[in-house]
Amino acid sequence: MFQHDHRLGLAPRDLWYKLWRIADNIPSPNEVVRLLKAAKIKNVRIYDADHSVLDAFRGSGLDLVIGLPNGMVKDMSNNADHALDWVRDNVQAYYPDTHIVGIAVGNEVLGGGDLDLQAALYGAVKNIYNATKKLQLDGVVQITTAHSQAVFATSYPPSSCVFTENVSDNMKKLLDLFSQMGSPFCLNAYPFLAYMGSPDEIDINYALFNPTDGIYDEKTNLHYDNMLDAQIDAAYAALEDAGFGKMEVIVTETGWASRGDPNEGAATLENARTYNYNLRKRLAKRKGTPRRPKSMLKAYIFALFNENSKNGPTSERNFGLYKPDGTITYDIGFPALKSSSSISSLLSIKV
Repeated sequence: MFQHDHRLGLAPRDLWYKLWRIADNIPSPNEVVRLLKAAKIKNVRIYDADHSVLDAFRGSGLDLVIGLPNGMVKDMSNNADHALDWVRDNVQAYYPDTHIVGIAVGNEVLGGGDLDLQAALYGAVKNIYNATKKLQLDGVVQITTAHSQAVFATSYPPSSCVFTENVSDNMKKLLDLFSQMGSPFCLNAYPFLAYMGSPDEIDINYALFNPTDGIYDEKTNLHYDNMLDAQIDAAYAALEDAGFGKMEVIVTETGWASRGDPNEGAATLENARTYNYNLRKRLAKRKGTPRRPKSMLKAYIFALFNENSKNGPTSERNFGLYKPDGTITYDIGFPALKSSSSISSLLSIKV
């Protein structure tokens, strides 16, 4: 990975960051580690297991979740020996010097368009988990997979949320396995995308954590003053409906684009700064959601860097808190990467 999908986590321990490297102009893994440590960011997710990244994290003290890309899921599902080799080469060979605390098997597989991939996810998760058990790593490395909101039939009001029929069977098998492993439900939650889809129906202040009347869920008698809490509680409602009411929900991606195409009017520098700054404040409260007030919210910010090689609308390339030269895109309290004589040459390296 270092697919610099640097989706981060917030605040030293409340915010986490995600790293994805769909860019050809970002700092080297060693420079990124230096930036993360300067910003006191302890929790990081990457989308693959690039060995240059795993080497850079050696001795850093940072907690790292690595990813098994979607392109490898079918193979890992079909071949337990390949799963064992993958865990041996990418986890056991580096742990504990590189503090790998989790493996994310695939990303947003359920709800996607590849039905064969969806069917293979359960087997891949099971084989990767069995590999960690065989290598005696299951006690220190947690297995997860992240879901988009496409797995939900509806999410408004939050209490009405259920899983869609087309993912229900695969989802329940997966949730049963995660329940046995003690793994959380990982959700990629984007108020930005929800607002962009219905700008005439959603108050942008509700999406940005700004003061607003919010919404009231009559079924649960709960009030929501921001959309992210409502999206998380919708996931809790779907889990309860499926019979997994005790499972924790973790936000594995959230963020706001700082720039977009002409039809992406909400993607502005000020809105991105407001969302992520308010997200930091929300997480710093160390409290739960209205439906789960005692379960402290955990979230990863997407992303650490803008990614100039991503496809799609302009917003897709502008979720980063940092520019490629290590300066901040906007200020939410994190320091810039201090310049060094090597940075200019490092930025020319394609990652």
